[in-house]
Amino acid sequence: MRPRSRLTGRAAVLVLVLAVLTVSYASSLRAYLQQRSHINELKVSIAQREAAIDQLEAEKTRWDDPAYVEQQARERLGYVMPGDKTYLVLDENGQPLEPAAELQDPTTVLTSTSSPWWSDGWASVELAGNPPKVGKPPVSEIDGTKKGTGGEGSAGETPESP
Repeated sequence: MRPRSRLTGRAAVLVLVLAVLTVSYASSLRAYLQQRSHINELKVSIAQREAAIDQLEAEKTRWDDPAYVEQQARERLGYVMPGDKTYLVLDENGQPLEPAAELQDPTTVLTSTSSPWWSDGWASVELAGNPPKVGKPPVSEIDGTKKGTGGEGSAGETPESP
């Protein structure tokens, strides 16, 4: 006689029902989690847009202040009050600096180490023996032309094209 199987018909039906329920609940749980993540994304988006709206409303109220309007006209459009003197700051190429341009911090630009006096003296002796080559003379005016003060930029010549 064969030993009886432990898996009866009722047990097989019970395992089958549990498997079907597990699959159906798993798909429902997956859909639930997807919807929750989508809702969280939408909440974040709403919070970002509300912050942008608050920022725009604050900027709108700033424009109601006449001092702010005057400041913006001075910065953006270059307006000045009657009697004010304006200065135009040029960079090393002779081009005007933008209003938002920032100059470098002098503490980072002018870093020098002190050297003994005799090394400066010896550098002077070496320089006297090997003088630097003469370059182009400096420009006489900052007018966009590349004429020098020497013989290269005489009045009859046309300026070089950039």
